[in-house]
Amino acid sequence: MSGKEILVDTNIFLYLLKGNDTLEEMLHGKNIYVSFITELELIGFKNITLKEQKQIEVMLGECVLLSLNGNIKEKYVEVRRKYHLKLADAIIAATAIASNIPLITSDKQFTTVKELKLVTYQM
Repeated sequence: MSGKEILVDTNIFLYLLKGNDTLEEMLHGKNIYVSFITELELIGFKNITLKEQKQIEVMLGECVLLSLNGNIKEKYVEVRRKYHLKLADAIIAATAIASNIPLITSDKQFTTVKELKLVTYQM
């Protein structure tokens, strides 16, 4: 890893969708990764406009998709049992840990996961 990698949580994508310039600057020049569960959350949102749907497709197209694998499954079980995170959050945390990539999020729940390299973002 080059140190330019970052795994983006679902909430960060939602802020970007709303046009958050600060986040865009923070992520500029980074190799952006996304968990398969984040992709599913984003494309599965109900009540989004066609414009927002297209924006999501463009954003996801610029990311490296990390699919489920044995290492992520193993870390998921550890994280879910140890920290009692919701399913999607545990998968995202496990993806970051197994891939050795920092996670950017505004979800404070992730601060309890000691194994995570975390970049917190607050509005």
